[in-house]
Amino acid sequence: MGKGARKKGPKQASDRKPKVRDVFVGQPFEGLAAEPELIALREFVPSATAKLTLADGGDVTLGTVLPMAAAAFVRSDGERYLGLQVQTRSSDISRDLGRSLKWLLDAKEGDVLGVPDTTTPPSADEHARLQDLLEPGAELDVTLHSDFAWWLPEDADATGDVAVSLERANAAIMPTERLGSGAYWVLAGEKAHLRWVRPEPENLLLQALARLSAAGELGLGEGSRYAGSFRAHGLLVPVWDLDPEAHAREWADAKDALGARLETALKSLDDEPLNAAERRARDGLIGRQLTLR
Repeated sequence: MGKGARKKGPKQASDRKPKVRDVFVGQPFEGLAAEPELIALREFVPSATAKLTLADGGDVTLGTVLPMAAAAFVRSDGERYLGLQVQTRSSDISRDLGRSLKWLLDAKEGDVLGVPDTTTPPSADEHARLQDLLEPGAELDVTLHSDFAWWLPEDADATGDVAVSLERANAAIMPTERLGSGAYWVLAGEKAHLRWVRPEPENLLLQALARLSAAGELGLGEGSRYAGSFRAHGLLVPVWDLDPEAHAREWADAKDALGARLETALKSLDDEPLNAAERRARDGLIGRQLTLR
């Protein structure tokens, strides 16, 4: 018997709990009709609210950012809020939000959930993902706000930490307008953009964008240019630079026309594969990945 074997002796029973394998979910909102909107609200819309329709018929209010970046809270008037933009996350954002939502349904006025539950191991019978709790076919009726006054009941004044958080959040807001599902005009400093979360699989969307690019139809008209795209929670988000002097509503018709061209291009892919020029255009688009700041 070797020295190592003599030192170790017989194996003892371990008191440690078995590891739970937690699988990363790259497309956490898949299966929900509101997927593009949820991604936009989580990633780049500053101040917005929307009613979430629960599978059991109830509802709560979804908010982009809550006081102190909380995961959920119940306002003093009983209004229940679920926060999308939180700093703590697990491998499955949908489960994080679902657990916060379940907490919210049992919470009382004034209760605050500072961070979502990201540490409890998932179980097969938990049923805590948004897909389990929401009406999957429901769209979101989004209301944009110019500040975060909606944190408070009408005629209420912020005090203490909430007042500090409110001041900081208001100072960080960039002017934003909604141009359609998942599509937002954003004035970021001296630049304006259209950020458009698209529901199609990335490969198909890139082919359709390439078809439009090769045909010179990828822009929104004078004062615009296609800037690139970034990935967010499993979907691709194309971005266009826009003339910052033009108001958001001046781009609405051009955005709708581009959407119609994009739908036509997507349908054409079934019968017409990309030609050489379109494949070169696709390669160029793939190389134009953006980092959202």
